[in-house]
Amino acid sequence: MTFTVIGDPVQVREVMRRTEDFAPTNALTSVVPLAPATLRILSRVRFALPPVLASATGERHRTVRTVVGRFFTPAKVAAIAPRVRELARQRLAVAAAGLLHGPVDLADAVARHIPPLVMAELTGHPTPELGLLKRWSRDSLELFWGWPDPDRQQVLAHSAAEFYVWLREEAARARGTASLFGVLDAAGLDAAEVCSLGYFLVIAGQETTSQLINTALYRGLDSADAAGAPEADASGAPEVDAFGAPAAVPWAALAAHEKAQAHVRRVLATESSVHTWRRAALRDTMLAGASLPAGAEILLELSGRHPAEAGPTAYSLAFGHGLHRCLGARLAELETVLVVQETAAALPGLRLAGQPPQWLRLLSFQAPLTVTATQGKP
Repeated sequence: MTFTVIGDPVQVREVMRRTEDFAPTNALTSVVPLAPATLRILSRVRFALPPVLASATGERHRTVRTVVGRFFTPAKVAAIAPRVRELARQRLAVAAAGLLHGPVDLADAVARHIPPLVMAELTGHPTPELGLLKRWSRDSLELFWGWPDPDRQQVLAHSAAEFYVWLREEAARARGTASLFGVLDAAGLDAAEVCSLGYFLVIAGQETTSQLINTALYRGLDSADAAGAPEADASGAPEVDAFGAPAAVPWAALAAHEKAQAHVRRVLATESSVHTWRRAALRDTMLAGASLPAGAEILLELSGRHPAEAGPTAYSLAFGHGLHRCLGARLAELETVLVVQETAAALPGLRLAGQPPQWLRLLSFQAPLTVTATQGKP
C-alpha cells in the first residue's frame, strides 16, 4: 500500500479539520490484505468492526463520542490520580524487591499493570487476566497495523477472534448497567457496534498507554545515562527545549512533577506510542498546493518529525486533533507523568542495564518492548 505522508503540523491539523475532504474510513483497516484463511477464522465468530468512533464520521460519531467522553471528563481523570499513584507505588515495591537480586524489566514489573486497572475503574468493566489481555492487544495491533504474512495472520486472527468473543460476552452482561458498554447499549448501539468500539477502546485505553510509559521511562534513563547533568545557559539556568524540558535531566530530577510532565510532553512530541494515523481522501482535492485524488491513502505523522519551534503544537498532535482527538489524551498523559515521577522518586539510582531494547515497530505504534534497569547510587 502506498501512502501520501503528511508531516508538517499545520497540514496535519488541516487534514484532520477538513472532515468533508478527508475521512478516517481507513483508520482501522489492516495495512496488508487479510488472506482468505484469515478471514474465515474471523468470520466463524462473526467478527465485525462497523464504524463507530475512530473510523466514523457525522452525527452518529458525535453522539457516540459524547457518550464515551462522559467516562473521561477532566474531573474524573483528575479524581483517578491518587489511585494511579497508589498502583504505581505498589508495582514499584515489587520492582524494588526484584532489584535486590539483579536487573528488572520496568515494562513488565510496572508499566503493563497500571493502565488496565485504571481503565477498568473508569469504564466499569473488568479486564481479563493480564497476560491474556496483553496477548490479545498486541496480536490485534500486529494484525491490523503490522505486515504479517498469511501464516502469521492466522495465528493473530485466532487471538483476535478470542478477544472478540470475550467482548461480545461482556457487552451482553453489561446491558442495563451503568458501565460504558451498558450505556452504549442504552444509547441504541447494536451488539456489533458495541464490540467494534470496545475492540479498539480496550486496546487504546491500556496498551498504548503502557507503551507510552515504556518510552518515557526508557528515554528518561537513557538521556540521563548518555548526557549526564544538563548544561546551563549564560544565565546559569539549564537549557530547555521547546517543550520546557531540560535537554538532559538527571534521572532523579524527574521525581519533581513539573520536570516529569515536561519530559513526557517531549516524548509525546518526538516519539509518541501512536506516532502516525491514517486518513483517506473522499474526493479530488488540494492540500498545500498539491493535488490529491479521491481514494488517496494518507499517513499523518503525529510525532517525530516536527520542527522544535512547533512546541506545543507538535505535542498536541500526539493525540490527534479536532473531532477525532483522543478522548483519553488527558488520562494517558496523567498516568505516564505520575508513573515516571513515582519511579524516579522511589528508585533515584536507577540506570539502564544490558543491551538496548528491541522496539515494537508497526505502522502507527512504537515503543521499547523492555526497559531493563538496575539500581546504582542516587
